Amino acid sequence: MTEPDPNIIDAEIVETPPVKAPEFDYTDGGVPTFDYVRDRIENRMATSIGANELAEGMPEAKSIDEQMAEREQAGRDKLEEIRRQLRGE
Repeated sequence: MTEPDPNIIDAEIVETPPVKAPEFDYTDGGVPTFDYVRDRIENRMATSIGANELAEGMPEAKSIDEQMAEREQAGRDKLEEIRRQLRGE
């Protein structure tokens, strides 16, 4: 028989801590809790407000709006030109 390895150390046995059940956002019946619904609404509202503030505060946003307006006008002008050509004017 072989002798035990002298490098092996006995470890103490520690009890496993009790597992706390997570708090779910839905009841057992599948209905969302009031806190869950309120948090979702508040998060969406905060995200929307923040996105609007960022979009309005950036000078690039204004120039992009101007560029889009110019493109739309150029498209309308080109469409009108094509219609005139088709009518033979």
